[in-house]
Amino acid sequence: MKFTYYIICILGLGVTLISCGNAAPEVSPENCAGRGMERALDYYKNNEAERQKFIDGCDALKK
Repeated sequence: MKFTYYIICILGLGVTLISCGNAAPEVSPENCAGRGMERALDYYKNNEAERQKFIDGCDALKK
């Protein structure tokens, strides 16, 4: 009984964590430098207007 409960909990947690990873990145110091910038620009690779908006937000954050 407990083993089945643990398996169900692990599967539920896995599904929850997978569904959380698709949000649009926000302009922040973490997302505007290094690996965060790479991930953000990869997320916006098919939307040039949103990509430029993100880059402009990062530039404004640096000032």
